[in-house]
Amino acid sequence: MPKILAVIMAGGAGTRLSVLSEERSKPAVPFAGKYRIIDFTLSNCVNSDIFDVDILTQYRPHSLNEHIGVGKSWDLDRASGGVRLLQPYQGRGSQSWYGGTADAVYQNLDYLRERRANHALILAGDHIYKMDYRGMLKFHHEKNADVTIGVMNVPLEETDRFGIMTVDADRRITAFFEKPKLRDKGTLASMGIYIFNTDLLAERLTAGAREHGDLDFGKHVIPEMIENFRVYGYAFDGYWVDVGTIQSYWETTLALLEPNPRLNLYDANWVIHTRSQEKPPVKIGPQGSVERSLVSNGCIIRGRVEHSVLSPGVYVAPGASVRDSIVMNDTWIGEGAALDKVIVDKQVVVGAGTRLGAGDDLRPNTAEPDRINTGITVVGKSARIPSGLVVGRNVVIQTKVTEADFAAFDTAVPSGATVGTR
Repeated sequence: MPKILAVIMAGGAGTRLSVLSEERSKPAVPFAGKYRIIDFTLSNCVNSDIFDVDILTQYRPHSLNEHIGVGKSWDLDRASGGVRLLQPYQGRGSQSWYGGTADAVYQNLDYLRERRANHALILAGDHIYKMDYRGMLKFHHEKNADVTIGVMNVPLEETDRFGIMTVDADRRITAFFEKPKLRDKGTLASMGIYIFNTDLLAERLTAGAREHGDLDFGKHVIPEMIENFRVYGYAFDGYWVDVGTIQSYWETTLALLEPNPRLNLYDANWVIHTRSQEKPPVKIGPQGSVERSLVSNGCIIRGRVEHSVLSPGVYVAPGASVRDSIVMNDTWIGEGAALDKVIVDKQVVVGAGTRLGAGDDLRPNTAEPDRINTGITVVGKSARIPSGLVVGRNVVIQTKVTEADFAAFDTAVPSGATVGTR
């Protein structure tokens, strides 16, 4: 079998996720209680018998680096192959911050060559999906392709978010349009998954770097190869979601609570691996109740949890209620507090009697109207929210705010407000 190297692009800032990506890259954002977003791409690799993995990081990599470590949780702590975390660096040449997805790979060509792989599998580290890459590799060989792109059909109204292409009867790509403004190019979208013959990849990146400082696969490399190289589209019809907005993140997470969710986390034949903390079992007190929810290890529930997802170590005090919400690790929800349609980051303290996501006023967030506008209130990591406060909808509470930061709001934070500054 030819040797495969997986290259995971994990440097995205994920700005549309507001404060959730304030102190971490998008691939490091927690998901589904106990996981991180990048766990799905990493698990796809090892479940597809790919154990040579390079992860290219850039934006705030510390959380991601700590999570992955030496790769033991994914059986990637290997003397031969295994996982490497590669970050941009300053050198005597032209190395600098990555200017685009292809530029990130170009700046690491020397490291890729060390792996002596026949093929490079380029992957995004910020999508939620389960995919056996062996089917795509087989397709690549059968077509004798120079490049194979993972593709899937998307709704017509979303085509301006993707690279859109057309293919002939043999699945060869005949045209590629990067995020077209007009919705007349079809609905076959690039998933950001590419298989390159490694020598050709190095050749095309070197040539492209001479012309484009912000070298990007979708904008430059792929469109310039279609006419002169064998570029094919591999059709994928499984589950794949880009949780790139607060609304899509909330919807995708709570969709896991359906009786038969499209994303099956309980498939013993396709385990999603992650780095887990050692915490005791879930404890539900005499006053506690849980309905239609995912509750992770280490949680103590003494109030009511309904249609919500709780990460490890969350405490819900007596009389408190959590509804239609996502609550991340080690958050403390005080006695009598109420959360409704809220996303709460790690290590937050919600004071007793405080209401988060209160009322019917759905005015967009004034600081982020294009990101926070669907009624979801978002609380940043390590925030301290005082007792007895009423917080409306589409509110953003920044990371590490303290009780003093709420002084200007007296007893209520109106819908659309932002507490704290970045």
